[in-house]
Amino acid sequence: MRCPFCGNVDTQVKDSRPAEDHVAIRRRRFCPSCGGRFTTYERVQLRDLVVIKSSGKREEFDRAKLERSIRISMQKRPVDPERIDQMISGIVRRLESMGDTDIKSTTIGEIVMESLARIDTVAYVRFASVYKNFQAADDFEDFVHELRPPADP
Repeated sequence: MRCPFCGNVDTQVKDSRPAEDHVAIRRRRFCPSCGGRFTTYERVQLRDLVVIKSSGKREEFDRAKLERSIRISMQKRPVDPERIDQMISGIVRRLESMGDTDIKSTTIGEIVMESLARIDTVAYVRFASVYKNFQAADDFEDFVHELRPPADP
């Protein structure tokens, strides 16, 4: 593993332990050249996924991009970060086990929304506002109205 500080390729693992509900290995590394310390994560990847955008453009699946969008929707919400990590890992496992390497971006969006709806309604609405491209306050109102159960007469 290359040192992010000096570029030395001869770094040493000082500590390894399970991370994220045992779906990744967290490794603390040390660079003997510059003395820098850094952390890496190692995950199992079942297959290389390709995302098919609505425009037809194809791009490599990026777990970090998925994680960023979910964490943005979860900002300042009372949800344990470990639970968010577990949700992200679950989404990726679900995508990898779908049997196809080509996945539509709409499929990914629907799976994320389904997962967020189970964890936090506010994060669900935040993500949906970007995913569904809300343009006006009425869009929010209509979406939130659909979330509410009908009132008893």
